[in-house]
Amino acid sequence: MSTTVRVRSDSTAILAVVLISYFMILLDNSIIFTALPAIESAMGLSTTGLAWVQDAYTLVFGGLLLLGARAGDLLGRRRVFVAGLAIFSAASLLVGIAPTGWWLIGARALQGVGAAVVAPSSLALLTASFPEGRPRSRAVALYGATAGIGASLGLVIGGALAQWISWRAGFFLNVPIGVAMMVLAPRYLPETARRSGNFDLVGAVTATLGVAAIVFGVIESVEHGWTSPVSLVGVAVGLVLLGALVAAERRAVEPIMPLHLFASRIRVGAYLARMLYLGAMIGFFYFGTQFLQNVLGFTAFQAGLAFLPMTVVNFAVALTIPRLTGRVGQGVPLAVGVLATLAGMAWLSALDESSTYLTGLALPMILIGAGQGLAFAPLTSAGIAGTEASDAGAASGLVNVFHQVGMALGLSVLVAVSAHAGGVAAQVATALSTASVLLAVCLVVVAVVILPAERRIHAATPEYVHNRGEVTCTS
Repeated sequence: MSTTVRVRSDSTAILAVVLISYFMILLDNSIIFTALPAIESAMGLSTTGLAWVQDAYTLVFGGLLLLGARAGDLLGRRRVFVAGLAIFSAASLLVGIAPTGWWLIGARALQGVGAAVVAPSSLALLTASFPEGRPRSRAVALYGATAGIGASLGLVIGGALAQWISWRAGFFLNVPIGVAMMVLAPRYLPETARRSGNFDLVGAVTATLGVAAIVFGVIESVEHGWTSPVSLVGVAVGLVLLGALVAAERRAVEPIMPLHLFASRIRVGAYLARMLYLGAMIGFFYFGTQFLQNVLGFTAFQAGLAFLPMTVVNFAVALTIPRLTGRVGQGVPLAVGVLATLAGMAWLSALDESSTYLTGLALPMILIGAGQGLAFAPLTSAGIAGTEASDAGAASGLVNVFHQVGMALGLSVLVAVSAHAGGVAAQVATALSTASVLLAVCLVVVAVVILPAERRIHAATPEYVHNRGEVTCTS
């Protein structure tokens, strides 16, 4: 049964604290992209090393999310949320002062630890603060929009700071924001009671190391080749560890990843679709910024501004989602959003040295922005659909796990596939063509898994649409 939650009078303050904190950690997924050429030059990093600057963050972020979600359930979500902000802010300072490449990569990994604590607690706090129906739908829609806008706006902010101050400035900026949220959180956010229980350390270790090994194997294929022992062993070890994770969770009394959450076709479809979608989108940001700077000759700030049309469209479309899903449910906007993103990505995959910004990038980016605006909130709602209050932390953790793991795996695959394609333009075209394939598979998942499941639920519970697509069943 669902737990009724009272809307607090300071709901605007709750939204502000949660969304600003979530925006800050997502910003660091993209704020570094426009600074990649400067970082590569300053730190003397190889192609593989440069990829690890991003993947060290997303990999630890994704790998520890389930543990972060469990910590919130046991210790109190607000308490853990504040602790995560403290870790993230301290790690941001370490990134900003990094003197060497290994220090930078290590500090990025520590940022991932803080983000892994903040992200699931933020979504769980929204779920605890807003009742089902319109209030929660609006809050989740804003949360989903933040995911898309954070990635886009990070490029603009990162570009401006990299050009006019330093690539380090964006990370220093996190420190006062993080401290401010740490001060405001205890004042406005509701606390959840401590619960007795244990941390599933076996699950946490196998989840983190399993994904890390797979990403390591794929990234190392850039230098050693797909059939090298390093790559093959890395992927094999990762698969074995993930198999051990499933086996351990079956036996665990208090699993970090409750397997019953995968009993829902809608949730499973949302997890897979999110992983594929984010795998494609990370390639778009990572390779798009390099094309703008290394092929078109844009400055870091100009490259960031180049993504602004997409950001504006994304935000405008995202604002319509609560009303739209209230009429037609989650599946249709999600399918249209993925299709629009696929069309834009396929258009971008035709980039070459003769491409211009307007026709080669700006117009397809508008399609991608509209697609993001339509897709993110339904993906988020579908990922937590039908969960009980006791599973809120684990369910929100899984949403963010597939978000971050999708980016880590997606980037590693796209870097590996495109590494030997030729010059920068050829590498970008190859990477975005592969990203288009990921989106095509994502669209199939939406059409084959999510839409039929949603239709069955709607037939059984007509109030599904009227409740803004928030289901309270588990199938």
